[in-house]
Amino acid sequence: MGLTRIQFDILEGPATSGQAFSKEGFNQSKKYNPEEIDQALKELIQMGYLEDNNITSSGLNALKPYQAKRAVFIAAGFGKRLIPITLNTPKPLVRVFEVRIIDRLIDACLSAGIEEIYIVRGYLAVQFDQLLYKYPMIKFLENPVYNDANNISSSFIARDLLSNAYVFEADLLISNPAIVTKYHYTSDFLAIKKEHTDDWCFKVKDGIITEETVGGTGDDIWQLVGISYWNTEDGRKLSHDIAEVFSGLNGRERYWEQVPLVDRKENYSVEVRECFDEDIIEIDTFDELKAIDKAYDV
Repeated sequence: MGLTRIQFDILEGPATSGQAFSKEGFNQSKKYNPEEIDQALKELIQMGYLEDNNITSSGLNALKPYQAKRAVFIAAGFGKRLIPITLNTPKPLVRVFEVRIIDRLIDACLSAGIEEIYIVRGYLAVQFDQLLYKYPMIKFLENPVYNDANNISSSFIARDLLSNAYVFEADLLISNPAIVTKYHYTSDFLAIKKEHTDDWCFKVKDGIITEETVGGTGDDIWQLVGISYWNTEDGRKLSHDIAEVFSGLNGRERYWEQVPLVDRKENYSVEVRECFDEDIIEIDTFDELKAIDKAYDV
């Protein structure tokens, strides 16, 4: 029998931090009333998952079905908007403040206990071999059609690896590794709440993504961040749905996340998980790279 959402939320804190559960801190971050919290605490103590507000070994075992097991990096593309730097270097391997962009993402995964790591590569694929010196656990998946299809082709290559898995766009500059978390109650997409954006974004209702669009204004608009997590059930469905969309009419032109959020959205209920501008950015152009790292402004 699985955990309820409030039981999961209570256990996740001490499991991640190693600290005792604090009702005061929990009340500030979650939308539960005191009676709900007291009842859930009573249940968790009765089940042997909490003792003196500390998580037990049984509690950690109860969280295992919700644990991220692997990470898949979509890293096959050319990165043409970052020319000239990407003429000789894949965008994920570009260094910002002397550190490769993808390194920070991989390090965040390792900090969250995720050591099964796959990189789907295409453009200048052999250059990714340099990562093995620092990260020998990495496995590479080859995308031979990266230049003839959108990133759905990379998700098609990795489609059987998406259960209990993170999917990363590999060119995101992360500054807060804590946004990559060990436990997830359900499938979710990281996003930044905005009053207005001209970028790719989600419309959200009651915490669930209802629509993906380009640009939006309003209280329900969240700017897309290219990091998502997929639970066991949704990962299995993605394996089928990605293959079906990819092989269909104009399927190669799709972005991979349009499969669960647009083309087959009736099959999924994906939560939005909040992060902030200071946590992560996508460097879209060479001018943006120069603005961030003055070493390129020569």
